[in-house]
Amino acid sequence: MNRTWFRRFGPALEGGIRLVCFPHAGASATAYLGLSRSLADSRGLDVLAVQYPGRQDRRQEQPLRTIDELARSIADEFAPFTDRPYSFFGHSMGAVVAYETTRRLLERRLPGPERLFLSGRGAPGPRPSAHDRLDSDAEILAAVRRLGGTGSALLDDPELLDMVLPALRADYGALARYTTDAAEPLPVPLTALVGDADPVVPVDTATAWRARTSRDFALNVFTGGHFYLDAHPAEVAAVIASSLLTGSTP
Repeated sequence: MNRTWFRRFGPALEGGIRLVCFPHAGASATAYLGLSRSLADSRGLDVLAVQYPGRQDRRQEQPLRTIDELARSIADEFAPFTDRPYSFFGHSMGAVVAYETTRRLLERRLPGPERLFLSGRGAPGPRPSAHDRLDSDAEILAAVRRLGGTGSALLDDPELLDMVLPALRADYGALARYTTDAAEPLPVPLTALVGDADPVVPVDTATAWRARTSRDFALNVFTGGHFYLDAHPAEVAAVIASSLLTGSTP
């Protein structure tokens, strides 16, 4: 597997279900370090995280300009590895990248995920989300601070801000241009996850993912805001493991 695109934070597990995690806007694969550690004791799951271009050790690469370009690139890299069971987990922007990557794989008549876990994001529609239409760096930074999470504190460090701002600009630009013409629901079970105090994704917005699947749908609501995952990695890991390893959907 291409280590440029896919990162592990533990030993590879031969024969287990692959869980591929997609980061939020401006983030890197290390955003899933906590969840990966929480899943380490769940035997049967091989956890990976996607490293998008334009951040950390890929900073010298240009970020991809659209969600479609990013999803197609990830699908190109992951296609050879659909020969064994896998699932996708995406948070915030990562949710739509995971969703669109699934669509690209299915378009190629490749096996789809065992389940999609889509977190901190409402279902996409024919128009971009109003929360993603940001016209300046100041608006982007204000939006990131509003969402909170451990990464928002980095914005007060000028050197770190210089490192992350190009990726934030690119990702929010891609989201501002993102729409979907998807009419048919995916033949893939789907779990939506959301914080009960998320300032931009109300619970009913997350519930709208139900229309995007023709299979089983589950909704899990956690205490917290947009980055509830930072506070509840063990609980989120339990939802994932229960669904994939026992077949239940708490």
